Order: sequence, then structure tokens, then C-alpha cells
Amino acid sequence: MDTNTQLNKPSKGRGGWKSAIFIIFVEVAERFAYYGVAGNLFMYLTKVLGQPTATAAKNVNTWQGVSAIFPVVGGFLADSYLGRFKTIIFSSIIYLIGLVLLTIAVSVVPSHLRQTVFFIALYIVCIGEGGHKPCVQTFAADQFDENLPQEKVAKSSFFNWWYVGIVFGATTAVLVVIYVEDSVGWNVGFGMLTVAVAVALIVFLIGIRTYRRQAPVGSPFTRVAQVVVAALRKRRLVITDHQSSTRGRGIYYQDDDEDEYDDGAPTVLHHTTLAPTTQFRFLDKAMIIDNKDRSSEKRNPWRLCSLNQVEEVKLVLQLIPIWFSCLMFAVTIAQLGTYFTKQGTTMNRNIITPKFQIPAASFQVFVGLTILTSVLLYERALVPMARSITGHRSGITILQRIGIGLVFSILTMGVAGLVESKRVKIARENGLLDMPKSVVPMSVWWLVPQYVLCGISDVFTIVGLQELFYDQMPAGMRSIGAAAYISVTGVGSFLSSALISIVQGISSRAGHEWLGDNINRANLESFYWVLAGMSVVNLGFYVCVAKSFVYKKMEMGSSHDHLIKVVSSSGKD
Repeated sequence: MDTNTQLNKPSKGRGGWKSAIFIIFVEVAERFAYYGVAGNLFMYLTKVLGQPTATAAKNVNTWQGVSAIFPVVGGFLADSYLGRFKTIIFSSIIYLIGLVLLTIAVSVVPSHLRQTVFFIALYIVCIGEGGHKPCVQTFAADQFDENLPQEKVAKSSFFNWWYVGIVFGATTAVLVVIYVEDSVGWNVGFGMLTVAVAVALIVFLIGIRTYRRQAPVGSPFTRVAQVVVAALRKRRLVITDHQSSTRGRGIYYQDDDEDEYDDGAPTVLHHTTLAPTTQFRFLDKAMIIDNKDRSSEKRNPWRLCSLNQVEEVKLVLQLIPIWFSCLMFAVTIAQLGTYFTKQGTTMNRNIITPKFQIPAASFQVFVGLTILTSVLLYERALVPMARSITGHRSGITILQRIGIGLVFSILTMGVAGLVESKRVKIARENGLLDMPKSVVPMSVWWLVPQYVLCGISDVFTIVGLQELFYDQMPAGMRSIGAAAYISVTGVGSFLSSALISIVQGISSRAGHEWLGDNINRANLESFYWVLAGMSVVNLGFYVCVAKSFVYKKMEMGSSHDHLIKVVSSSGKD
């Protein structure tokens, strides 16, 4: 059966917001747990386990990278074999096991085994993330039926409010859990995270009868490979100008497994879902019937593919350069939990009384608060205003939204570099350059602008990527699409770790290590300026890619379409 036919079957659940609420709850709890671990991980590695600053930063980046790469595997398993619902159940249980083990590691495990058990638990959490992240958001979006006008309208704003939910979970963790970890105990903090995920799993199961579920459709990578192989096998085909002009009404099938060909007369077939495009025209040869296809009673899917299948592959290929062009954004936000936090530890963090200090990692709350505020402004003010100017339903296009976020990521690094320069200057004026554990007489509130700018960048880029990789991916690959946008942050974390190593190596050979343990002499501001410069170059690449991007179009035409016929062929496969 055709992938689209299978995916569009009526579902048993009620769907819509009634179902999505249960799913949002489990995602909020998962974000609460993740940021309760990630938000303060740098401090645990340096303060409790005694790791050097650069080593701890690389370990944090590596863990965050792995937790964002694993969703590619989870998304593949969900789309191909398990389905999103079962994948969420299994991954939530694994996630819960990892959190239980983390709690044990920081409380009762002997000190000589603590680091080993702690890292094992961390990476078990990664496995749980791998199944959870790509499926929960996609499963929630699946609850809205695009064939029902009222649900289609609700779905258009779903991604913004979804992001509000997960930011609420993350912000609560940064405000509450990090304080508990620093002031009460790491075991109590991790215990809170464990309870939250356990309760969320129970709530998710309560809504089991309301969910619309979609069955797995088999390996989507096979369908992609079939198009590429078929196009390569027919690379010598020559198409006339007439055929090229009618290529928009190509061959496509109601059932990919049961196709027969007549003696050349035009055939009436079921209309396709996707409209034909002019992108990657070489792939169009995969849907052309040549003499060998015509002489076969059954279609060989590795020689002949439907128009719809070809267009699905084009959608995937178009998203790849967008993915690459957002990696530098991920590198910049990777500094949130590492060097931004390290800056805060050296500054005056007293509030209300001299004895009460804000944990340095808790300043990540300003990212969450900015996102919550910005999403409301975006929905209620920016979109209506932009819509009146552009006439676009969403005010601005998805790609424009991502591009604006990339601009703000550049500003984030620029402002961070300026603030760090001022911090070092004050440390120098007070004779503190060689006293890294001393508090620089500069208020930690100076860091707020870079956190706010990072939050604005998130609102535009992350939400834009979520929508793009859901909306533009083939229906049967949407879990993988979610994993793809998540993996941007993962690969960005790996790149950040690699850049730290490269900068350390080059600066050490030059006689002065930029990112050493003494942050007052670490030239951190120069590292920020390097990231800002790289982000500017990356923005230029993104603009070029975005200009050539063609949004997915649905074919609404007649089912009486023409066949593309081969005029000449040279050689054999």
C-alpha cells in the first residue's frame, strides 16, 4: 500500500487538543528532567568530580551532542518498525531508569566508582532521549487532522505553544532544581527529576484511548535509496523538449506494488499528493517508463518509482543544506551551559542579602523567560503586523524566521565578547588576573543581555526548524524529520567541543592558552569573537541556500494525467 494512503487512514482516537494536552504534559516533564541535569552538569563536573574547565566543557558538549544525535536512531525505529506511541513508552521507561541510576550515583555510590556510574547513567538518559525527542512532538502534531479546517487552524499555532510548554519545563528546572542541587543536595535534585518523569508517564498512559496513531510504514531510507538507484540506472535516457514540458504530469501510482503497463496508450491513474517541482531534475528519470519497464508485468521499485516518491526524496535533499547552515547557531547556544556559566561564577551574584547568592547556572532562566515572553509577542503582535504587510498567513515565512534567529545568534556572541572584555578589564584594574577564584567586583546582571539575545535567537531559529522539518518532510518520515532538527544542536555541541580543542591547541603553541582554567587570562572574549565571525560567514551561506529553497506543494489537479515516455535510450543498465 502507498505510504500516503496508509498514513491517511481514519484513526480511532479523538485527536486534537484533547489528546495533545496529555502528550504536552509528558514533554514538559522530560524537558524539566533534561535541563535539571544539563543546566548544572558543568558545575557538577568541576566542583564535585574536580574536572578542569576545558575538560568539563568538552564533556558537557559531548553528552549534549550524543543526546541530540540518538534521536536519529529513535526516529528511524519509530517510522519504520515500532510506531511513535510504542517508541515513546519504551524510551520513557529507559529515561526513568537513567534518572534513577543518576540519583543513586550522586548519593550512595562510593567515591571511587561515582564518576563511572554517573557517566553510565548519563548515557542511559541519552538513549531515552533518543526515542523520546523525535516522537513526542511529532505524535502530538499528528493529533491534528489537516483535513478538518478547525484542526488545521489549531495546528498552525501548535508549534509555538508547544515550545512554550517545553520552555516552561526547562525554566522551572533552571529556577528550582539547580538551586536545590547547589543548596540542598544533588541527590534531592535528581530525585525530583525522577519523580517528575514517573508521574508524566502515568499521565501519558491515562490518555491512551484518545490518541490518533499512525502505523509504521517500513524503512523510509529504502524509498529514498530506490529513487537514487533508479535515477542512476536511467542516467542515459534522453528526454525531448515536449516531454520536459509535460514532466509536471508524470507517472505516479495508486499502489507501488501492483503496477502493470499497457502498450503505450495514456493511462488514467490516481492523482498524486505532491506537486512536481523543478528541483534535482536528474531524479525525475527514476519515474520514466522505458522499454524494459514496459515489458515487465510487475514494477521493479529499484528501476521505476512514482512521482510522489521522487518528490519525497527531493524534499529530503532540500533540507540537508538548511541543516548544515544552522550548525553554527547550535555552536553558539552550546556556550550557555559552559562558558556563560563559568563567567557567572566569577562575578558578584549576591541578591537581597550578602549571604544569598544566585547559582551561576540559574541565569539560564533568562533564556526561558525571554522565550516565553517572545512567543506571546510573536503570536499576538508580530504575526498580525507582518501579515498586514506581507499578506503571508504566518506573517513571515519559515525560512525568514530561521534567518532572523541566525542574526540574533551573531549578536549574542558579539555582546558576550563585549561583556567578557569589560569583566577582564575590571579584574585587571583590581589586580585579580591571577586570582581566578576571587569574585570580580562586577554585577552578574551584566550577563543578562547575552542570555536574552540567545532566547530571542531560540524563538526564531528553533521553532522555525521544528516547523520546517515537520512540514516539509514526507509524512512517513516526520519522526526522522524531528530527529534531524534536534541533531542540529547535537552536531553543534560536537563542533563546539572540537573548536575548544583546536583553539587550545593553536593558542598553546603560540605561547598563551586561550581557554585555560584561569578564566581571567583565558582570552574567552577572543573565542566569542571567533564564533561571531564564523556565524557571519555561515549566515551568508544560509541566505544562498534559502533563496533556492522551494516549499512543498500539494497536487490538487485531475487524476487524468499524462505519462512521460522515453524517446530514446542509449545502452543498458
